[in-house]
Amino acid sequence: MSESPADVRQSLSLAGQAALVTGASRGIGLAIARALTQAGAAVVMAARKAPGLEAAAAELAAAGGRVLAVAANVSRDQDRRRLVERALAWASRLDILVNNAGANPSYGPLAEVQEAAWDKVFAVNLKASLFLSQLAYRAWMAQHGGAILNVSSLAAYVPTARINAYSVTKAALNHLTACLASEWGPQGVRVNAIAPGLVQTSFSQALWESPEGRRRIQSNPLPRVGRPQDLAGAALLLLSPAGSFITGQCLIVDGGEIIKECGQRGAA
Repeated sequence: MSESPADVRQSLSLAGQAALVTGASRGIGLAIARALTQAGAAVVMAARKAPGLEAAAAELAAAGGRVLAVAANVSRDQDRRRLVERALAWASRLDILVNNAGANPSYGPLAEVQEAAWDKVFAVNLKASLFLSQLAYRAWMAQHGGAILNVSSLAAYVPTARINAYSVTKAALNHLTACLASEWGPQGVRVNAIAPGLVQTSFSQALWESPEGRRRIQSNPLPRVGRPQDLAGAALLLLSPAGSFITGQCLIVDGGEIIKECGQRGAA
């Protein structure tokens, strides 16, 4: 006998759940945090700089969201531990983790990347994602299940001049996503990723404002720059019961840029 189909409104609900979102003071992180609160989750918002973070949290709280702002640098072990401890103390659970915090201290060819910049981009984009996930898993998810979302990039698939150090970290993050999904699935923990293309955030402003960036955007099947809110629906799908049979995947949200790239390669 087949199960009754779920009400789609219920399948997208996060009522009663608690989430931790890093890099949540602006851009994609803020858009995801907003979507999670609208879906009913209590959300711990984390970012390095307290003033911008507190303003973002106040915005979501004014709209009816249940939020807690915790300033933290996810590249530091003590800050990662404090984040998870604060989340559990505040919400008594931790069902969702969004590893969105990112860094790109190296802008230029790989031939010129400095070791300190290489170490920093890996520390924030890859190392922090693993060890924050590990803390959330040990503290709650191993016993109760959960969902983890890593924010990757289209650059993980397509080498991009001047940001290839960043690209390498995102390619590794995609494989980390698959590895964690494989290991933690039996405990009811799903791990997925989203890969944005060019999105209108301050983090990527140098790219989407450049002549090259504008040409890229106009040649896409959907010829406009992405918006942070364009990522929110994809995130909600992967973190909610609606995505309960999806794990180990990276969902590309790029206006079709990658299919254009594949077509060009095939023509060559």
